[in-house]
Amino acid sequence: ELGYTGFVKTSGKGGVHIYVRIEPRWTFTEVRRSALAFGRELERRAPAEVTTKWWKEERGEQIFIDFNQNARDRTIASAYSVRPAPHAPVSAPVTWDELPDVEPEDFTIATMPDRFAKVGDLHASIDDQAFSLEPLLEMADRDESAHGLGDAPYPPNYPKMPGEPKRVQPSKDRDGRSS
Repeated sequence: ELGYTGFVKTSGKGGVHIYVRIEPRWTFTEVRRSALAFGRELERRAPAEVTTKWWKEERGEQIFIDFNQNARDRTIASAYSVRPAPHAPVSAPVTWDELPDVEPEDFTIATMPDRFAKVGDLHASIDDQAFSLEPLLEMADRDESAHGLGDAPYPPNYPKMPGEPKRVQPSKDRDGRSS
């Protein structure tokens, strides 16, 4: 619906990353608000499958949309990077069609050269177009005004941000005001 092109890859661990090139004019806060708004929209559309709940104890088996990957101190496993694990897994670009059947452990430093020779660079066109965050920022504004959904917790090592809710796991919230 937004017209964005998402480039998918394995994280090299158990997750999936989706890259969307954006215009280089947005602040850190705007990028994070956009990611949170996108996650909340997915959560509204598929509440049994998707969550933006930061605390693991609240997620269950749902797919977690990690908006905090857009925190200033976060690094990403770039496409084709080798991850620090004994079997040397690789963060591998995949197609949307093959994603449901992907086993991330199949992509290793030993298997990636043959895969690359066979399928090429699946992210080769990632820089062909950059997208505006305006539609997502409009969603964020709607979430705040119509649904009362403000910011969400930042990573634990991050400075407290304006408008951020209390940063404590619900099960450890002694005064019951975690939201």
